[in-house]
Amino acid sequence: MEIDQNFGNLVQLERGKEIYEGILLPSPENGIVLLKLENGYNIGFNKKEILKLKLLKKISEKEKDFNFEISKDKPNVAMVILGGTIAARLNPLKGGVDWLDTPESLFKFYPEIFEKVNVVKVEVPFMKASEDMDYKDWQKIARVVETLLNDSNVKGIIVTHGTDFLHYTSAALSFFLRNLNKPVVLTYSQRSIDRASSDANLNLQCSALVAISNLAEIVLVGHASTNDDFCNVMRGTKVRKLHASRRDAFKAVNDEPIARVYPERLEILNSYHPRNKDKPKLDLKFEEKVALVKVYPGQDPGILDYYLKNKYKGIILEMSGLGHAPTSRARLGWTKKLKEVQNKGLTICASAQTIFGCLNPMVYSNGREMLETGIIYLEDMLSETAFVKLGWVLGHKEWNFSRDKIKEKMLENFAGEFNKRLIE
Repeated sequence: MEIDQNFGNLVQLERGKEIYEGILLPSPENGIVLLKLENGYNIGFNKKEILKLKLLKKISEKEKDFNFEISKDKPNVAMVILGGTIAARLNPLKGGVDWLDTPESLFKFYPEIFEKVNVVKVEVPFMKASEDMDYKDWQKIARVVETLLNDSNVKGIIVTHGTDFLHYTSAALSFFLRNLNKPVVLTYSQRSIDRASSDANLNLQCSALVAISNLAEIVLVGHASTNDDFCNVMRGTKVRKLHASRRDAFKAVNDEPIARVYPERLEILNSYHPRNKDKPKLDLKFEEKVALVKVYPGQDPGILDYYLKNKYKGIILEMSGLGHAPTSRARLGWTKKLKEVQNKGLTICASAQTIFGCLNPMVYSNGREMLETGIIYLEDMLSETAFVKLGWVLGHKEWNFSRDKIKEKMLENFAGEFNKRLIE
């Protein structure tokens, strides 16, 4: 058996009466043969138990370039490719995934998108996992998107992105890009594009239909269920990743989807900002010294001194569902410290750990005690959206901030981050 010569290739392996097919991987242990199955899982075999190993396909051979034609009968869209699972594929020699080297590497797996639209421009400002991004990356994405919004040859923009922190980026673009005139559609894949179970195909097809629709908002498009039937269109400030691995990982929170989209049609469900001829406004101001802090029982409020000492300007406190933290009756009460740090210039806002629902500090005396400290309660705003918005608001030094002005701006509904008709 020529095992070493077949690393990275598709092989068939016989062990007794059992037959397996998969990508042959280098093994870190002598005597072990490692195979990546079609479902994405790796399985190991004792080399002595293998009766036969047969080469089925040389995956490592250079594949042909993918070419696509522009049709005058189809609308034009642009794509911004940023990394993440949707822009990755299996590296057979590593047993894991690597970034695609060219946009064509993505298109050749899912050419169905070209049945609906022409992809006339492709921008790749960087290739990063979403956990490696920060506000400077969000600003770079916004600049690229703003240029495409002003391109009369482009009807809409599709942005492919990693899933884990996608909702931070969708929130950031919602504040950084004002007066949208056409759709900006973020989408993703939970499974790499070379896997049979990948969700990229449906997500891309549905995103294409939304990109040429009448909807002029920052939205996220992704599977509505674990089936390959339709996607939800969710507002960028009201969406969150709520499952680690399911294809329908993203859900609209304290909101309903704007639309439901099938591979062949778009079904509008709720009101939206329509396509128009406005001039988009780029507003990239951001204060980096903001933080998101989760409150838990027995937590020492002295943690706030760290942020004050390190010159942070604002904190989102993720509190209980109604907006509680340990009070003056607790062994480690927060009331005194919250008043102290705010009097020293630190802005404190509250969001809910429960994710769904709306803060209401007036229900219990504990909540009213917290409210009296001066905390800004952010109603039904998601914690991640609140974090991004606080940085964006505090970045506008020209607003001549007072505590009242900051509160006014944090409670202003800039991008649908509040839902006055809260969905229970």
